[in-house]
Amino acid sequence: MITPRIRPAQADANFVFTGSGGIVEVQGTAEGEPFSHDQFMSLMELARKGVHELVSIQNTALGL
Repeated sequence: MITPRIRPAQADANFVFTGSGGIVEVQGTAEGEPFSHDQFMSLMELARKGVHELVSIQNTALGL
């Protein structure tokens, strides 16, 4: 059995968006070295894409 190597997180970030993409809440903490503006923006874009996908899946499931 191959066990994945667990690495500690370098950042902890929480993003809350509305279904239409509005920003409700953003929290971020560096877990060691500070992260850059570009890294933060990358995290936010990943979160935005993820929320967009979830909203789309939910709307499909609800027949909206």
